[in-house]
Amino acid sequence: MNKRSLGRSGISVSEIAFGGVEIGMPYGIGVENQDDMLSEGEAIHLLHAAVDSGINFFDTARMYGNSEQIMGKAFKDRRGKIILSTKCVHLRSADGLLADSKKFKTIIKNSLADSLKALQTDYVDVFMLHTADEEILNNAEIARVFSDLKNSGIVRAIGASTYLPAETEKAISASIWDIIQVPFNLLDQRQEAFFSVASQKGIGLVIRSVLLKGLLSERGKDLHPALKKVEDHIGSYNGLVKETATDLPTLAARFALSFREVSAILIGMDRMEYLYKSLESANGVYLNSTQKTKARQLAYPDPAFLNLHTWSQKGWLK
Repeated sequence: MNKRSLGRSGISVSEIAFGGVEIGMPYGIGVENQDDMLSEGEAIHLLHAAVDSGINFFDTARMYGNSEQIMGKAFKDRRGKIILSTKCVHLRSADGLLADSKKFKTIIKNSLADSLKALQTDYVDVFMLHTADEEILNNAEIARVFSDLKNSGIVRAIGASTYLPAETEKAISASIWDIIQVPFNLLDQRQEAFFSVASQKGIGLVIRSVLLKGLLSERGKDLHPALKKVEDHIGSYNGLVKETATDLPTLAARFALSFREVSAILIGMDRMEYLYKSLESANGVYLNSTQKTKARQLAYPDPAFLNLHTWSQKGWLK
């Protein structure tokens, strides 16, 4: 497993990062409840297999169900071998209201303390804002609290997880975040516009939604009729799949890894076969310039429509 620098943080990470949401809570297309998930023992076995296979970067969050607790049990005797990234609790309530600024320090510090306890460690390598919108990114108190935690040594690097391009632009311009986690994939390529400036500023880029919750796999077939245009568009990648002698998930992973500005790509894993597939994808041989151009030209024409949360609320994902 090749490693890349996580920006200028001084941290070196495997090209594949283990996305920990699936081992902690029901997540993704076709995963409805606990019965569809790994047991705790199976999840720990998978995490150990990932480390033994060369993956050293593990991503979790306070909001990922039991993910932190499972990682804590899995890694308590091998902490020095891994890079742990976790995210703060959401700073907005369920009704969308932002917490009182006077409470940010307490909320963020308590969240980190809870994460450290669950992860059975006394520091985290990366501590991130979860769902960092523009108002949150503009808040000086939030930025100060995160910076203070980094300066204290309990956190090695700080970051922000963004969704919209405007949020990513804001996070980059703030010049305090060491790492930014963004959604980017074959269908939705809007975030590429910020890759170069992030790299120039020494910001580590971690890519998530590479498979779009499994949509860019066999799960992207026989979708709800409302998603017919998306399903038809996914079929347009067949030519490039054949040209690269891969399958769609491998093509999606290698496309993201073709960008030198990218530090790592997050792959959600809840099956041993997904681990093996990820390892096969990250073989160091990615898309050439011609193939990369073809993939760029196949971006979905209406990326704003690709909101899986909205699709789920409408009952389009089953």
